[in-house]
Amino acid sequence: MRIISGKYGRRRFDVPTNITARPTTDMARENIFNVLGNLVDLEGLTALDLFSGTGAISFEFLSRDCAHVTSVEKASTQFNFIKKVSGLLKCDNHTIIKGDVFKFIGTCRQQFDIIFADPPYDLPQLPDLPRMILESNMLKPGTIIIVEHSKANDFTALPHFVQHRNYGKVNFTLFQIPEEE
Repeated sequence: MRIISGKYGRRRFDVPTNITARPTTDMARENIFNVLGNLVDLEGLTALDLFSGTGAISFEFLSRDCAHVTSVEKASTQFNFIKKVSGLLKCDNHTIIKGDVFKFIGTCRQQFDIIFADPPYDLPQLPDLPRMILESNMLKPGTIIIVEHSKANDFTALPHFVQHRNYGKVNFTLFQIPEEE
């Protein structure tokens, strides 16, 4: 795993061979962070990384000076890897939760500036995930939500849709909660 940019940029970490995640490609990650960087300045924001996998997205947020990042990952191998890398980078502004994302969404009362979700593409609940996030208590005015998915999903009809990006087999749908007037 390679961190692309920011204070930890170009750092590499060997991912365990028995990991069950499908990491976001470097190219897709770099592109979506460029899109995100054109929407908002990440410095000082809070970010949530759902289905964290290797933690690559979390570490990009941390590297780009987010004030706090929360990672949620159910699988022990991935959770332990994220915890190890966070320790090596001495990230004291990183909360790592080992648990089910859907239970987390249903019970979380903390609000975030950015929510990134990269579920397994074959996850049966994937078609419902954006709606679940949009109806959760984790949102505040201005929250940006990014859902990674395959081309089989189309979320453009959901409320607060902003844009869809396609990078090969990787698709991102972005939503943004309107700012208060």
